[in-house]
Amino acid sequence: MPGPDKRATTSEVVAELRSGMTIGVGGWGSRRKPMALIREILRSDLTDLTIVAYGGPDVGLLCRSGQATHVTSGFVSLDSIPLEPHYRAARQQGSITATELDEGMFLLGLQAAAWRLPFLPTRAGLGSDVPRMMPHLRTVTSPYQEPGSGECEELLAVPALRLDAAIVHQHRADASGNAVWLGEDPFMDDLMVRAADRAFVTTERIVPTESLRDGGVDLTHQGISRLDVTAVVETPNGAHFTECPPDYGRDEAFQRRYAATAKSDEAWDDFRAEFLDLDESGYQAKVAELSEVAR
Repeated sequence: MPGPDKRATTSEVVAELRSGMTIGVGGWGSRRKPMALIREILRSDLTDLTIVAYGGPDVGLLCRSGQATHVTSGFVSLDSIPLEPHYRAARQQGSITATELDEGMFLLGLQAAAWRLPFLPTRAGLGSDVPRMMPHLRTVTSPYQEPGSGECEELLAVPALRLDAAIVHQHRADASGNAVWLGEDPFMDDLMVRAADRAFVTTERIVPTESLRDGGVDLTHQGISRLDVTAVVETPNGAHFTECPPDYGRDEAFQRRYAATAKSDEAWDDFRAEFLDLDESGYQAKVAELSEVAR
């Protein structure tokens, strides 16, 4: 039997969010980010957000708009541009606070939250400056003796990254919120939705449930269950300007244009007026126009 119809719009999803929330954003760097929802948040009056992400332009945009006040990340990068310029500016200016974790620690924090555990132990981060820079982190002693030495190992206890809400972008979904990614990497989106109290999926295309297996997709390893999803939104080209292969690549020209807005307030104001103050259909029309001119 088909599940409940969970289709919504980007504006309806953002209306469910509240200022002060901790929001997890799926994707990785400048790859398969739920940019349509990020743009909707930029048009909203949400403030004082904590953003949890393997960060890219999602983090940079929300730092520049002043809506993010804390960022928890494994990194913040545009991939082909190594340092996300607006995030870098926010850190240098002190306009946000940040928890910067080892990538493996970040993953374990999501896994702990998904499993509803308070923490998970790891060796990642030990011997680095992460514990020194993040003094809230604690260590735990293994209750098991190491073979040979008889000693009990000290491990880093990574706290759960609990999320009030998660937003992720998937290649295909059905009307009930079952969703699949078609690339090789889930970018931890499956952990994001399970770590959150509420999860919202945007997708390139909503299809019949039986079509989710097209092309030999393994739903066990490439899927998100509707049981973990609050609402699903069809947003064609919704990850632009980040990449979403095999549907489309990163718009490198647009990304360079975005990165250049960190040079001055005037450049940012012009970019925001031209692209971000529009609704999503206006944004996509403007992007299509630029693409035609480039040809």
